[in-house]
Amino acid sequence: MWEAKIEQRLRDLPVRVAVELPDGKRAGSSNPQVTLRLKNARQIGWLATGQVGAIGEAVVEGNADLEGTMRDVMAAVVGLLPDAPIQQRSSFWSQGWQRAVSAFRHTREKDASQIQFHYDIGDDFYGLWLDPRRVYSCAYFDRPDATLAQAQEAKLDLICRKLMLKPGERFLDVGAGWGGLLLWAAEHYDVQAQGITLSHNQHAYVNRLIEEKGLQERVRMDLMDYRDLPLDQPFDKISSVGMFEHVGVVNMPHYFDHLRKLLVPGGLLLNHGITAGGTKNSQVSGGLGDFIARFIFPGGELMHVSMAAQIASESGLELLDAESLRPHYAKTLWAWSDALEGQLDTALQMLRAQGHDDARAGMILRAWRLYLAGCAVAFEQRWVSIYQLLLSHPDGKIETGTLPGAQSCYPFTRDYIYRSTAK
Repeated sequence: MWEAKIEQRLRDLPVRVAVELPDGKRAGSSNPQVTLRLKNARQIGWLATGQVGAIGEAVVEGNADLEGTMRDVMAAVVGLLPDAPIQQRSSFWSQGWQRAVSAFRHTREKDASQIQFHYDIGDDFYGLWLDPRRVYSCAYFDRPDATLAQAQEAKLDLICRKLMLKPGERFLDVGAGWGGLLLWAAEHYDVQAQGITLSHNQHAYVNRLIEEKGLQERVRMDLMDYRDLPLDQPFDKISSVGMFEHVGVVNMPHYFDHLRKLLVPGGLLLNHGITAGGTKNSQVSGGLGDFIARFIFPGGELMHVSMAAQIASESGLELLDAESLRPHYAKTLWAWSDALEGQLDTALQMLRAQGHDDARAGMILRAWRLYLAGCAVAFEQRWVSIYQLLLSHPDGKIETGTLPGAQSCYPFTRDYIYRSTAK
């Protein structure tokens, strides 16, 4: 029964796929672009019912084999899914269970261990496929022919312009990664910059860069949870890039409330983060969200941008501007995926050098190959999205002069955002 269903599904795919069943029989194309070798009968049912996340887990663990380019593999994945992964809705009871699990997942200790699980597998591994600044977030392709490195610099400067950074201002970067934005803001906008991270590797890496660049007087990087930042020395501007996905839905009110308290009245916050594609689902279905949670981002949770805007507003922040970068992230992720695919042997050697045995190194590499390409497709297909939300801590001041009666710490037009001010 399953074999016949698999044959039908393979005929409808946009790429040529062959499947080798556990008994040695083959289904699908005789000249395949993608070949999947199943090793037990249970996997046949997974494939027939479109449980691609479970198949992905089997591939990562070495319990199934997969051949083909990641672009062809992902074209097959889209065709195998029974429906769009954002159409599956969570019930009232499952939403309540998710909130309870979220509270358990996001203690300070668990957040630290989850971040270290993801980021502390070795800086050199990330350096293989990231741009030279190691900016591990969505780039901004302000022109069609931009390279990844150019698009990342365009993103860094876009954030600085949105925040209207000025010389001498105190600037905080929450979840500062490998320091790309932190150092760009200091070097191009003359701010006093502080970054925080939960990753030991990133903390050490950025502090080496600060010393090499002679920026010790203007830049600091701390190993710290955002919840431990003191409130008695607020910042003029704050960025949070690729971090709020790790906060947890149950902690989101405290997250925005704490960041508001860390801002001076009139200060600005730029929150750049991945959001759910649908309003009723907290992760991508089809087993894809479970795959990411198990192998890549334990503890990651998504919410729709409308919920994020609501919670931020309820915390006392004013939403000034919202921009979707979804197509930019699809292009960014494909650039990362293509870069990794071109250096698989080197990546495997690096993972071994980190102390992983052959089996573990192979498992990590297979997981990351599927993750990067899978995320690229997810953004292409609108299963997930990403937004930059620019928010202010209202100061209550009434403007005088040319615009009497206006109450705003933000320009009346967006013109300034799209005119580069970097030196």
